[in-house]
Amino acid sequence: MSQHESIDTLDDDHIPEADTPTGERPAGEAAPVAGRTRHPFEDLPLEDDGMPSSQDLMNGLRAVVDPEIGYNIVDLGLVYEVTKPERGYAHVLMTLTSMGCPLTEVIHQQCSVILGAMPGVDRVEVEFTFTPPWSTDMIADYVREELRAMGMNV
Repeated sequence: MSQHESIDTLDDDHIPEADTPTGERPAGEAAPVAGRTRHPFEDLPLEDDGMPSSQDLMNGLRAVVDPEIGYNIVDLGLVYEVTKPERGYAHVLMTLTSMGCPLTEVIHQQCSVILGAMPGVDRVEVEFTFTPPWSTDMIADYVREELRAMGMNV
């Protein structure tokens, strides 16, 4: 198939090899091993404790989106710190936008699933605190700009 042809439907005769405009794998990229699904964290570097760094754990939490606001909990300023008190154990200290947040359990579960999927992480504890209280000043600049562009007063 040439670069200028388009694929209108997918069938067993032509399944794209990669998520590229042509569906072709970039030159030099190895073909996946048949029958093996690539683990999303398999290339994550590990520290001496056999776990990713606290910063990598924090970055992993960017996959957790606040369902009400639609942005990840890290860039919303909800995650205060991620520590590794002992081997295999990740501790998240975070807050919520309000004390009565009805989605506390959803956010808690998503944090546990994401961090628990990382290599070397056997146990995850998510601790909620309201000291210091969350404010819109904690939001990352790019999120604040996007929210303002949508008419929100942040």
